[in-house]
Amino acid sequence: MAKKIPLLTPAAGQVIGLKKVDDQVFSSGMMGQGFGLEPSSGQVVAPVAGEVAMVAEAKHAIGFTTSDGLEVLVHMGINTVEMKGAPFEIEVKAGDKVVAGQAIATMDLTKVKEAGYATTIVTLVTNAQDVLEGLDIEEKTVEAGTPVATAYLKKATKKSGKLDYDALASTIIENVGGKENVNGLIHCITRLRFYLKDESKAHDAVLQDTPGVIDIMHAAGQYQVVIGNEVTNVYDAVLKQMPELDDAPAATPVQNDGKNPVSRAFNNLIGFITGSMSPVIGVIAASGIIKGMLALLTLPQLGSLLSPTSTLYLSVSAMADSAFFFLPILVGYAAAKRIGGDPIVAATIGGVLTYPQIITWGKSFKSMFTIFGFHFQFLNYTYSIFPMILAAWLAKKLGDWLKKVLPSYLQMIFNPMITVLVVSTITLVITGPIIQGFANGLAVLINDLVHASGWLGGLVIGAFYQVLVIQVLVIFGLHWGVVPLVAQQIAGTHESALNAIISSTMVSQGAAVLAVAIKSHKKDTKSLGIAAAISAFCGVTEPAIYGINLRYRKVFISGLAGSGVGGLITGLMHGSMYGFTGSLIGFSSFFNPAHPTQLTSFYAFLLSSLTAIIVSFVLTWVWGYNDQMAMGKKVEKKQRPGTK
Repeated sequence: MAKKIPLLTPAAGQVIGLKKVDDQVFSSGMMGQGFGLEPSSGQVVAPVAGEVAMVAEAKHAIGFTTSDGLEVLVHMGINTVEMKGAPFEIEVKAGDKVVAGQAIATMDLTKVKEAGYATTIVTLVTNAQDVLEGLDIEEKTVEAGTPVATAYLKKATKKSGKLDYDALASTIIENVGGKENVNGLIHCITRLRFYLKDESKAHDAVLQDTPGVIDIMHAAGQYQVVIGNEVTNVYDAVLKQMPELDDAPAATPVQNDGKNPVSRAFNNLIGFITGSMSPVIGVIAASGIIKGMLALLTLPQLGSLLSPTSTLYLSVSAMADSAFFFLPILVGYAAAKRIGGDPIVAATIGGVLTYPQIITWGKSFKSMFTIFGFHFQFLNYTYSIFPMILAAWLAKKLGDWLKKVLPSYLQMIFNPMITVLVVSTITLVITGPIIQGFANGLAVLINDLVHASGWLGGLVIGAFYQVLVIQVLVIFGLHWGVVPLVAQQIAGTHESALNAIISSTMVSQGAAVLAVAIKSHKKDTKSLGIAAAISAFCGVTEPAIYGINLRYRKVFISGLAGSGVGGLITGLMHGSMYGFTGSLIGFSSFFNPAHPTQLTSFYAFLLSSLTAIIVSFVLTWVWGYNDQMAMGKKVEKKQRPGTK
């Protein structure tokens, strides 16, 4: 369903088709698509709403640019440029904003005729080839400002091999129910995550068939549009058309949609975690890669290219460690933005948790005080996540309450002062120790279970992790829960055996989609497959899984077989990861920064990745795909319990 833009008649008179205009340049369509008009009146109005882009020096032509990207030209008379502006009075100038039907000029028809020129007014969309699917017109006698043509926007186009982000953004906005249906918007690595007032107004089928959109998901109270690697550019294009979202809270809690209160509260919680973590994932991943590269450069096997005590090493190490060390500040800022709190106040509370003296006391578990035999101690909150997420929520609630009870002249100073003092104290004394203890315990438990299960755990997790994510975790909105869990493992224990196995699932799905891309003779499948394979090898599998693999079930199963074997090898060799980023690009995450010469995990990565690639690629090639197979539709998402 292409977006429709009405074009109005620039004057009263008879509308004619462009081919009937007595000028070869216009009638041939060389200048664009549009229509002509034989005017009966000289009053000229704007055919569209937008900005005046240009006024010709001879005053015979005025150009407009609309918010949807249409470039519209009103050309008054044929060859009237020779009259050097004599018959025209212009009422607008470049840069002016106009509404459709607004008076923009007066044309003296008598003067034009007496000079021997045709008075035909031509209205053109000059960039029609780039932005329009088509243009319909009605040939009839009309008054000025009458809708007589309909321009149909392209859903998404290519410019120099790249998506036309503005066109795609327009299509997405229209088909999520329009601007008025959007409460909030965030994005993660591959998805636009809309918070809609009414999800029933969104058109899933239209968006799924839109070039540039991989899939549509409903999870965690969000309407998720899977874009892939271009998500940041599309997100920016959406914000350009909806700038009000940039300053608004990053998302809105799930409204009372008829679901049971437990389901709704659970969705709110997962949505909060999603919004708090998604903005910092990139820097965590990048920091992990840098730390792994540093460990690689210190290996004696490579000649110890870099000394761990050198100025260069320590400087780069500081760059890599900063995102983890000050994680409470980053998470606090993002969490506050997510729920509409004060991000500076939340970041300040995060600064309290990472204050050098607090860290020093936390490392030695210095006692604060004792009440009824309970010893309250300082903890080290660098690398922590969950205590700060709760602190940001408490700061939001307390800040809102203080806005109601404090006089306006006290708000600027006393609201943040009280909030920082109270929430920091609660976090240091009560919530921080409880949450941090539970999170660290859970992280250690999972690491121990994965290590203890060996090859069996690796095989089971490797073979079924992607199935679990797609069929269960996404349904409940829990797939994002894996991200902070792995981050907590690396923060608390400096390793994640679970993430090492997950890494092989990324590699295998990438190899499967690469086999499709190489084997297929279909241009669209080949181009999508190559892009999806590169993305998967860089640690983002959604374009591969939702774009191709799941739609050819045997391809997805081939990927599962490869990841099962890869996970088995990882478990058998007790491989672990010391950074966040997996797949091939995350190879440096398998070097242990604390013990660079211990290469067991790196060897496990090499062997498991190579095996996963071979198994997935070969199985897809000989069994999983051929061009005669029909691409299936997306996997229908099961209903969450309690939502019917």
